[in-house]
Amino acid sequence: MSSFLPALPFDPVAAALLIPIAAAALLALLPGYRMTARLNVFASLLTLIAALSLFTTERRAPGQYLLIDDLNIVFIILNTFVGFTTSVFSASYIAHELETGRLTPANLRFYHAMYQIMMFGMNLAFVSNNIGLMWVAVELATLTTVLMVGIYRTHEALEAAWKYFILGSVGIAFALFGTILVYMAAQPVVGEGYDAMVWSLLVKHAAAFDPALLNVAFVFLLLGYGTKVGLAPLHAWLPDAHAEGPTPISAVLSGLLLNVALYAVLRFKILLAASPETIAPGPLMVTMGLTSLVFAAFMLYRRRDIKRMFAYSSIEHMGIIVFAFGMGGPIANFAGLLHMVMHSLTKSAIFYAVGHIAQIKGTQRLSSIRGLTETHPGLGWGLVIGVVAIAGLPPLGIFMSEFLVVTSTFARQPLLAIPLVLGLLIAFGALLLRLTGVAFGQPRGSTAPAEASYIPMYSHLALVLGAGIYLPPPLVSWFQHIANLLG
Repeated sequence: MSSFLPALPFDPVAAALLIPIAAAALLALLPGYRMTARLNVFASLLTLIAALSLFTTERRAPGQYLLIDDLNIVFIILNTFVGFTTSVFSASYIAHELETGRLTPANLRFYHAMYQIMMFGMNLAFVSNNIGLMWVAVELATLTTVLMVGIYRTHEALEAAWKYFILGSVGIAFALFGTILVYMAAQPVVGEGYDAMVWSLLVKHAAAFDPALLNVAFVFLLLGYGTKVGLAPLHAWLPDAHAEGPTPISAVLSGLLLNVALYAVLRFKILLAASPETIAPGPLMVTMGLTSLVFAAFMLYRRRDIKRMFAYSSIEHMGIIVFAFGMGGPIANFAGLLHMVMHSLTKSAIFYAVGHIAQIKGTQRLSSIRGLTETHPGLGWGLVIGVVAIAGLPPLGIFMSEFLVVTSTFARQPLLAIPLVLGLLIAFGALLLRLTGVAFGQPRGSTAPAEASYIPMYSHLALVLGAGIYLPPPLVSWFQHIANLLG
């Protein structure tokens, strides 16, 4: 692809990292909501352009700190795209919060600055070739979202932020210990210093590492980063963070931040697979993924808060993704990758709709939200399409990825397919049960018009619909190549 496009006169990796940092510094200083909201959107757009330009520039050899390969390009482009559309949604959402007095101008400066620092942290985690630097980047992204979850300063928001911080700290401590164990395993072979933390060197020499140390390291890494992924039973922070924080942060948490931790798990899975004497990482991932799927599917029936309900839906779908990558093989890895992309686009679109719905109705309680397709057809039908997509109905993209996960599981492990399909059907029933009243019931609550841009929501849904109908052959070939890399 690069041979048909001119070389760009800048380093896209540096741009994807420096633009958010520079924007964060400006946003922390500039007064006025409109100016900061526009700058946040503009900076997010520039970061997206920088990420897309990775296709047009020749890749450099991996350095001590930074790496660009086929795997992280998928993650960084998805990250910057959803980051940009969320910044557009955030502009109108946060304006309403300012008008109603829930946030002050000082809060907004802090919010926009933290948003860009969060984007920097996630981008840095994706391009890090140093496992220690990746750990620092994941922690930075986590801390910024903790601060934004508690931005309303209510008792519930502060409690949710504190729970997120405590559980996230436990998880990141496990991940740090696992990272140290990997360093200890690499040190006798690679040598002391930075080389023993450079991922590209670790993969090359992994077969000579102490397999016992790698085994223990992966258990801690899976538990640590699995906490960030939101896998059961390490998920307790996720529903509260979604329910009490600003809705744009809910979209970022489900659509982006969970993927950052998943990316770290996949990197270490590749490392473990390169050592033939270590345990197979697949069964551990399959167990945690399947547990999360079935647990979240049942919990969907008991939710009374619309944002909490979709938080549990995120736990369910991250369980499916981890299950698929745990199964491994070309088809399951392809399905996991496709499902990750489709979930990020769909779930963020759902939260775009939910955010404006909650502002109009003045509540997040499902019992107080009824008849949306009649009172607010733009939001109501957007939510209907989003829920139909996330429930896995054709012809939308998640149906295709779930179909591939189920068929590959039937072909290789038929007994595992039983709880997998059971969990999918239980979640499907819960989502459609809730959707019926919210979208088509007797109208209830405020009927004030929604002052919102529907472009972010419907652009995501259009991509999900398009992927369900037709996947371009270059995209399929690219994902198949990455699936083979994952082992």
